[in-house]
Amino acid sequence: MPMTDDEVFQKVTETLTEALGVDDDEVTPDATLTGDLGAESIDFLDIVFRLEKTFGIKIPPGDLFPDNVLNNPDFVADGKVTDVGLVKLKESMPHVEFGDFDQDPDVNKLSELFKVQTIVNYVKNKTAG
Repeated sequence: MPMTDDEVFQKVTETLTEALGVDDDEVTPDATLTGDLGAESIDFLDIVFRLEKTFGIKIPPGDLFPDNVLNNPDFVADGKVTDVGLVKLKESMPHVEFGDFDQDPDVNKLSELFKVQTIVNYVKNKTAG
């Protein structure tokens, strides 16, 4: 039987509080990993490891969080994610809610897309299939 949204959210909350040393009341669905919870690049590896262990899933490199997208000139130009890059991101990360990012795809705003709900969406998709 698939886990409910609340069950997944609770386990993701536990994972993030352990990995990032934050209080569980700081972990809300709309909290950004870097801006609100203070995650740094090295923390993403720890988060992935803990999620794999907690949920019994395998998370391939670049599957949850993009890797090397910003280094590809086809995907980024003049500090903006290109239309081609945006299509690639959306294809490879259906768990991300892009919202207004389409209107202003500034690479500096890319980290704002990675919220607690993003992880919940990913885990739900991964455990359902």
